[in-house]
Amino acid sequence: MTTTGQRPPARTATLLAPAERHTMRVHILYTGGTLGMVSTEHGLAPGADLESWLDRLLTDTDLADTITMTSFDHLIDSSNATPDDWALMVSQLWAARDRADAFIVLHGTDTMAYAASALSFALTGFGKPVVLTGAQYPLGVVGSDAAPNVTGALRAAVSGRFEGVALFFGHKLLSGNRATKTSSWAFQGFDSPSVPELARTGAPWQWIPQLPAGSGWDDPQPYARHDVPVVDLAPGITAARLAAALDPAPEAVILRAFGVGNMPSEEPGLAQVLDATVASGVPLVVTSQCYQADVLLGHYDAGYALLQAGAVGSGDMTLEATYAKLIFLLSQQLAPAEVSRFMSTNIAGELTEPQA
Repeated sequence: MTTTGQRPPARTATLLAPAERHTMRVHILYTGGTLGMVSTEHGLAPGADLESWLDRLLTDTDLADTITMTSFDHLIDSSNATPDDWALMVSQLWAARDRADAFIVLHGTDTMAYAASALSFALTGFGKPVVLTGAQYPLGVVGSDAAPNVTGALRAAVSGRFEGVALFFGHKLLSGNRATKTSSWAFQGFDSPSVPELARTGAPWQWIPQLPAGSGWDDPQPYARHDVPVVDLAPGITAARLAAALDPAPEAVILRAFGVGNMPSEEPGLAQVLDATVASGVPLVVTSQCYQADVLLGHYDAGYALLQAGAVGSGDMTLEATYAKLIFLLSQQLAPAEVSRFMSTNIAGELTEPQA
């Protein structure tokens, strides 16, 4: 898998040079984020000595001497993350796959749910657990959530209790492509609105059975950037404004509609704009502005025009999963009709398919 045109390759360091291996070996991929930031004259920026911090954190624990770490040469604030970074994460995880039994990705919180979803689609054939985590406070701040999040992610990764990609934060383990960020400040900053968490910490941890894993994807092509705007409807939006947002035509569009996928159906010309968009070969995916929703196009008359136009609903996927999945499918160089078809297919557990 190539990383042409992406950020510089990673550097690898070994923590606590192992004298004796435990059964489970863990590899950490450090991409940046608040967890490892320090104060600068321009605000928080990456710069903490994460390797020494992990060394101190794990000394004399059952996870000591089991950890290796790879860092991006260019550590990023996750607000700057792009699909190129998702591709680099995937390639670095594959590069380290045979050196560990489980994997942690340290990532900024702002776009962590996007990255977790993206990794879930690209790694259906990886065969080893991957857990993303980060922190609301840097590790050097008294009272930071960095240590409990990292140790919780490590404990989840070596548990042997789940497969695929997960996100650990605020004492909860969530399915990676079911998670969404709910708070910019709370220590329990993520949730999965449509499905239960995988586990909750405690003595012992409380585990919940996993949902079906999905169909998977053989030999996925690397992520690449694609022109996919996310457009919110609002009361009073005009056809002219929506048309301007879609000109020039994007490769695909996500429309955040009301409720179960409703639009202002009486607004003159609005349905015609969407009709023309789909007719021009642009996949139109409709998701909901609701925190918890199951998009059902045509359930109300106000959503019928979207169904008639050929739009596809996102079901109970989060916005983050919907966006990452659309970028993933476009990166596979599929025809528009195939992109629309696979948006309704459960690839990695991101979607609850209708009961037969």
